[in-house]
Amino acid sequence: MPDASTREFLRARPWTASYDPGVPADLELPETSLVHMLERSVARHGHRPALEFFGARTSYARLGEQVERAAEGLRRLGVAAGDRVAIVLPNCPQHIVAFYAVLRLGAVVVEHNPLYTAPELRHQFEDHGARVAIVWDRAADRIRSLPEDLRLDAVVAVDVTQAMPRRTRAALRLPLPAARASRAQLTGPAPGTIPWRRLVAAEPLAADHPRPTAHDLALLQYTSGTTGLPKGAMLTHRNLESNALMGQHWLHSGEDEVVHGVLPLFHAFGLTLGVTFAMSLGARLVLFPTVRADLVLKALRRSRPTVLPAVPPVYEKLLDAAEERGADLRGIAVAVSGAMTLPVPLVERWERATGGMLVEGYGLTECSPLVACNPLNDSRRAGSIGVPFPSTEIRLVDPETLEDVPRGHEGELWVRGPQVFRGYWKRPEETARVLVEDGWLRTGDVVTVDDDGFLRVVDRIKEVIITGGFNVAPTEVETALKLHDDVADAAVVGLDDGRGGEAVVAAVVLAPGAVLDEQALREHCYGKVTRYKVPRRIVAVEDLPRTMLGKTLRREVRARLEALGVQV
Repeated sequence: MPDASTREFLRARPWTASYDPGVPADLELPETSLVHMLERSVARHGHRPALEFFGARTSYARLGEQVERAAEGLRRLGVAAGDRVAIVLPNCPQHIVAFYAVLRLGAVVVEHNPLYTAPELRHQFEDHGARVAIVWDRAADRIRSLPEDLRLDAVVAVDVTQAMPRRTRAALRLPLPAARASRAQLTGPAPGTIPWRRLVAAEPLAADHPRPTAHDLALLQYTSGTTGLPKGAMLTHRNLESNALMGQHWLHSGEDEVVHGVLPLFHAFGLTLGVTFAMSLGARLVLFPTVRADLVLKALRRSRPTVLPAVPPVYEKLLDAAEERGADLRGIAVAVSGAMTLPVPLVERWERATGGMLVEGYGLTECSPLVACNPLNDSRRAGSIGVPFPSTEIRLVDPETLEDVPRGHEGELWVRGPQVFRGYWKRPEETARVLVEDGWLRTGDVVTVDDDGFLRVVDRIKEVIITGGFNVAPTEVETALKLHDDVADAAVVGLDDGRGGEAVVAAVVLAPGAVLDEQALREHCYGKVTRYKVPRRIVAVEDLPRTMLGKTLRREVRARLEALGVQV
């Protein structure tokens, strides 16, 4: 390929040559909303199961009816177009109904982790100002304990077990995320709340009630973004529907798909692959309130997934549990991994066990979240996050000069497309830092691109360690450490070296029976990375702090090492 500037090269979108047949270079986007999208599925697939929860199934017709009734119930509580409504729920059928009921009114969903502490919830409620919340009954006390100036007009309490079969409710030890809850909360509605069943007992919303448009705000999804405290990413109906359509084309999906929703719906990855992607197809979404391998294996006997979105630790747990129990994983056609690096040995192991494909993708909340993925064909590349989706443009830019980097160089990934968010809620200055000229989004991720357009993440800009004037990418050093038999996991951070720079320091989780030998691990690293990248200190820890999706929280690792008084 003749030499050219990176920008001109990327404008040609060479990666489309790696698309599967039938995947378009550009999408035709309807001027509709997620409400219209669901209504199309209800009209076309009314008799088909939309949701499954511990074996209990809800048809599309029933789902559509519940959405209309819940919307009317919310309208009677005063919810109107543009209002924010907080959802604080684990994965359950009520979560799907609540999500679309809020949207049906033209209101805005605000998703929350149901395990957040009261202070964490307070920060977000202060920010978005919702006056109505739909919450897990176990979390109701935390919502009602918010300060008086944040008191809500209404709190709707959801007992998720009511969506389970009666026999399951009677016998079940609730496999729900751990939370503090009084016995009273488990036996009846939380005091001062409205039971969910009363909300969905309302008459259906008037058919002529205005629906939102493609460009209306649909969702506030909280994220730390590229820096700082969590901010509300403003995602429109167009943003979310375009991502659902990208997934449809990429996976060649149809109405017969069965999607296992093991990822939390309050996270952008779980929400898009479940709430929007599955519902747009008329597919069946099997919901799990928590990620437990035994629950997934049990569900496999009823509904074998054709699409299983997850993160590497989930795939590992399922493989281990299946081997231990002699369970058969064959028939899972497509598994899509995100949020962290996908190890090549895990891909090989998964594909041997299932006969399907496991591919790595890439996204971020500000992109609804899908940006790139490996194709479902022989052009996929281990260690790569794949190629950009249809209608998605990219640039590689020097983060200091903001100039496009020369071919073959690392650069910050910039993205433009219909999935790129509107900005951060009530944070114009932070929005201006990431949404720049002509609609380009600065992702904060440093990548390389090969001649076919396949991308590889080097690291996040803010996590690059500067030592002796050289930049060190933590991921590279972590990969080297994890190649040693004594290391089960590793996180690499920079600690103040007392001379205005940083020293490379590693926290490692040792393999069973292993004893830390710092010098041996350093000698191992010398053969893998340049000498200045080798950790000056290696500290053994019992575990590494992670998000619910399995991402290592390097900032917390750094804080722990500093608290331990690690000297460099």
